[in-house]
Order: sequence, then structure tokens, then C-alpha cells
Amino acid sequence: MFPDLIQATRAYWRQLDQLEAAYRRRELSLEEVNVRAQELMVELGQTRRRLLRELGASLGGVLQQQREVFAGVAVMGVIAYGWWVFNGSV
Repeated sequence: MFPDLIQATRAYWRQLDQLEAAYRRRELSLEEVNVRAQELMVELGQTRRRLLRELGASLGGVLQQQREVFAGVAVMGVIAYGWWVFNGSV
């Protein structure tokens, strides 16, 4: 199943807000906040890459299964464009 990128981004922002609040309460040093924020960015980046990888694999599977349909649509598009060019210029 595809990862929920919107939910992952919301969680990322929520955790950043918690980091900021902890910093303002002086529970964390600036260095600790920077390290944790970097870790959160890496986690979100991994989620995004996983989503793109899974979308690519899914699209590749659809293209592989429906290759003839896409080829037919492409040929029809070329024929329609050729007809339009030759008949439109008269």
C-alpha cells in the first residue's frame, strides 16, 4: 500500500512544533533541536522516496499490462494529428 504522504507531512510539522515548544521551555538545547529536526527531515524524505518508488513500480506495471492499449491510443493520436495537419491546411 502507498504511504500517506500528507499524513506523514502533518506528523512532521507536528513534531517540529513540539520541538520548538520544548526549545522555548528550555527543555532542549539548540544543538539537540537541530539534530532532531535533521532526523525528522530524513524520515520524511524516506517516506517521499518510498512513495515515488511505489508509484513508479505501479505505473510500470500498468504500462506493462496495458501496453497494447497505450500503443493503440498513440497510433490513433498520430493519425488524428496527421489528418488535422493535412486537412486543416487546405
